[in-house]
Amino acid sequence: MGRKVSRLTAALVVGALLVAGGGCARVDPPAGELPAPVALPEEEPASVVEPSTSATPGEPSPTPEAVESLGAAPKASTRPSAKATTKAPPKPRRTSTAPRAVPEPPTETKVPPAPPKPAPSGCKPSYKGEEASRAQVKAALTEAAGRTYWPTSAPDIRIPANLIKATAWQESGWQSHIVACDGGIGLMQVMPDTATWMNQRFGQNHDVWDHRDNAYLGATYLAWLTKYIGDMYFDADYRLDTDLCSSELNSCLLNAIIAAYNYGHHAVAREGQPLAIPNPSYVRNVRALMTECVCLGY
Repeated sequence: MGRKVSRLTAALVVGALLVAGGGCARVDPPAGELPAPVALPEEEPASVVEPSTSATPGEPSPTPEAVESLGAAPKASTRPSAKATTKAPPKPRRTSTAPRAVPEPPTETKVPPAPPKPAPSGCKPSYKGEEASRAQVKAALTEAAGRTYWPTSAPDIRIPANLIKATAWQESGWQSHIVACDGGIGLMQVMPDTATWMNQRFGQNHDVWDHRDNAYLGATYLAWLTKYIGDMYFDADYRLDTDLCSSELNSCLLNAIIAAYNYGHHAVAREGQPLAIPNPSYVRNVRALMTECVCLGY
């Protein structure tokens, strides 16, 4: 009881001294009850170089050691940027499948040579070398259909397998060693000058007398025609679907490249003029062979 009174008396004396001393005395609060520090506004650096968000393909990312040696990356600001950028609206998709009435200028300025004049009537073809079997021909044409001919500018161009097979049947009856009176060679009846031009255009060295290279050269020509005519008349819509064609032969890209394979690009795609189909019988034959050819069952 007496010890409690003594403690109370001492506390009163200390309190009186504190009142008398004013703000000069500092009393630390008990541990665990420190007041929260006042957050001061951070100073923004004079200039901050933000890292690029688009990494260059093939370049390695910085290692953790390199990042640590350069110092910690600055914290991203939570405030909205004053230079907010908006993405450009996507290019509107083509709504019509019909060709342009007035074509765009051609994007390909280097064009293949014009086809030769028709051979005189009564001329019979000749044969050179050994003939490839039907199984070998089928494999060559199927492989040609599976290639990507424009990997950079038009990777979506694909030549349907039934189109290549039908064209080869129309041109040669799948005879790999046949030579026509006008000079056409092999499965796809590739002209020697056209083969030379395509090898130069695409940096290749295909042999027109080899049945596999012959199939590839013919398919390459179909792919080039798809790009050339597709850019001029179809706004780079390179689809070769049959359901895009109407009863009018000049209604779709498929019919146009079939016609151009036979008559040349210059007879089908003419600057400033509508799409033309100068050889309707040829186009109808190939279109029929795409679904009815006996070759499709080989």
